[in-house]
Order: sequence, then C-alpha cells, then structure tokens
Amino acid sequence: MSVDIKVRGYHLDIYHHVNNSRYLEFLEEGRWDYFDRHRFLDVIDDDQLAFVVANINISYRRPAFDGEVIRIVTRMGSIGNKSAQMQQQVMLLENGEPTELVADATITFCLMDAKTQRAIAISGKVRAVLEKMIEDGL
Repeated sequence: MSVDIKVRGYHLDIYHHVNNSRYLEFLEEGRWDYFDRHRFLDVIDDDQLAFVVANINISYRRPAFDGEVIRIVTRMGSIGNKSAQMQQQVMLLENGEPTELVADATITFCLMDAKTQRAIAISGKVRAVLEKMIEDGL
C-alpha cells in the first residue's frame, strides 16, 4: 500500500532538501493510511487498544527536493509476542512511477491497553488481521 506526497517548501531545511525530521511525518502518514485502508484502527479501537511506535530506524539514501513527488510504501514485516515490525520505503516518483529509493525504515510497534497504559500480547483478532496483511503481501 502506498500514499503519495508532494514535497513543499515547508518540508525543507536550510540546505533546500527535506529535513530528516519530516521523514518521520511522511512515514507516519504512510502507516495511518495503511492501517486505515485495512480497517486495522477499527479493530484496535473496538478492543480499546492504541498503536504505539517503540523504535524507528531510518536509512537515508538521497535527498528529496521541493516539487518532487514521493511515494511512501508500507507493508507488514513480522509479528512477535508483544511487538511487530513494519517496513516502509520512500520512493521518488517520476511520471507517476517509482524511480529511486529516497529512504527506507523499519518500524517496531506494540499495542497498548488504553486503560492500563501497558503493552499487551498481540493475539486474537488483532493478530489475525496483522497475519492476513503479511500473507497478502500488503
């Protein structure tokens, strides 16, 4: 799954390319879109759970500049007992097609019980939905 973003002037730093901190926002947009399209947020809302990022590791491959269009590609990676990983790529688009890797990231997240504020085991229907995303290659 992917979402496209046009790089705007306010995304840039003094070196006239996208500031590294903006990639966190771009990746977050990709994750929200991904989970929204899979109705995953509805599933965790039903169980009064919250999606919490525990770690993000980003590798920057090339700068992105004003006016360029980038595509945030998101897919599930693996599921553990209390955490899971997602893979994300930021691709440069030319004529609507991905041409070059701008950045890639591995995101580790957990699910938190909204009442206790503690991480919970990933099980039941929540785990089933995440496993289906992996099976479908999404």
